[in-house]
Amino acid sequence: MTACSLRYQTLEFDNIDIHLRTLKDRNQFDDPQGEAKALGISSAQWPLFGVIWDSSQILAHEMEHFSIHNKRILEVGCGIALSSVLLKRLNANITATDYHPEAERFLQENIKLNQSGDIPFLRTNWNNQKDTLGTFDLIIGSDLLYEKEHITLLSAFIHRHANPHCEVIIVDPGRGNHAAFSKQMTLLNYSHTQHLPKNSHYLSHPFKGKILHYQHQD
Repeated sequence: MTACSLRYQTLEFDNIDIHLRTLKDRNQFDDPQGEAKALGISSAQWPLFGVIWDSSQILAHEMEHFSIHNKRILEVGCGIALSSVLLKRLNANITATDYHPEAERFLQENIKLNQSGDIPFLRTNWNNQKDTLGTFDLIIGSDLLYEKEHITLLSAFIHRHANPHCEVIIVDPGRGNHAAFSKQMTLLNYSHTQHLPKNSHYLSHPFKGKILHYQHQD
């Protein structure tokens, strides 16, 4: 992938630094074989996976001190996979997924940069009823509810991959779909709470979204 300008940056956490190769900005595009177009990813959507969003930083900081011991964890719509790389550095059992055709390549480069060990990855959409992911104890994601149709797709995807006792953490920047999503999760027998991040001083602007927490007990 040589047509895009790249950026290397380091994000500081309390006890660890994470090094990432990302796209330089949201103006990058490279789809010479039409792979993304065939998946329904437009030129405007193409670079969104490859930059670090405020929501992804909020999620990573939430995960840094989250209880991860003996938990199998899934990051949904990982994008540049900041949280996955951080969790792997913390010796978590983490698997990442995304629909973008370049997400895995960037993940592999960032694994090398951080010497973090392998992170299983599967490119899949939320409609896939036959993926090989299995089930998880903790499912995480950030800025996933772009469109109204994502409410049903994402809630069903999460439920298919949730263990009987499963936590779900989603950081939502406030796109207007989280209330309907929470209602759908409640119908699937998940309890629901939400809160503001304890600290967001590392962001350049105040974070106006919320951290959504769901818990399933079957």
